[in-house]
Amino acid sequence: MTTATFRFYARLNSFLSAERRGQSFDCLCARAATTKHMIEALGVPHTEVALVLVNGEPADLERAIADGDRVAVYPRFEQLDVSSLSDLQSLPSGPPRFVADAHLGGLARLLRMAGFDTLYDNGYEDAAMVELANRDARVLLTRDRPLLMHRAVRHGCYVHAIKPQAQLRELYQRLDLAAHARPFSLCMNCNAPLHPVDKASVLDRLPSRVQARHQRFLGCDRCGRIFWEGSHWQDMRALLESMTFVD
Repeated sequence: MTTATFRFYARLNSFLSAERRGQSFDCLCARAATTKHMIEALGVPHTEVALVLVNGEPADLERAIADGDRVAVYPRFEQLDVSSLSDLQSLPSGPPRFVADAHLGGLARLLRMAGFDTLYDNGYEDAAMVELANRDARVLLTRDRPLLMHRAVRHGCYVHAIKPQAQLRELYQRLDLAAHARPFSLCMNCNAPLHPVDKASVLDRLPSRVQARHQRFLGCDRCGRIFWEGSHWQDMRALLESMTFVD
């Protein structure tokens, strides 16, 4: 057997058992075990790792662990660019697109509200989500650690928060979403683009109080929903504005 010393940094510690958090620890490794194998054996999905240093030098996830190696594992830091050292967690260029698992329906709706193309269906099988993510260069969002450990997953993100608004805030911070947000450009219900509609063309579909109070409307051609700037819209606008000031 091989023995190596591991140290995980920042939020990666949340995946570890309590006695291993925030400190270096020795671990027995199987013969010819790779950094990916050992990092995931300790509970951390490879999608959460931005940089691995072995004995102080950048290493990829396929590097074999040798006896006595010292392995330091880092997440993506919002204020620190490590792309010159490693491309382990490089994301697709341009505005991020997502596919969310069955437990993240609330988050999917909020991401669409913010203008991020987000696929969601509570009937998706794991293999289908991975295929969609890889085919369309989407980030796979989930709270299922084993799913993110599949070798086929190229771009993934483990969502730590439980409630949808906190989940959205987490992603804004981790993925710098504010720079790409296009609020109210996509349908929260089906992810299709929204477009302005003339009030007269939808008048018979509006509640009487809405007919009297509102003049501007957005429509979705796919699901037929109509949206207007009511109190719910104002609450959503306030939520998105608060995301802009995430530290």
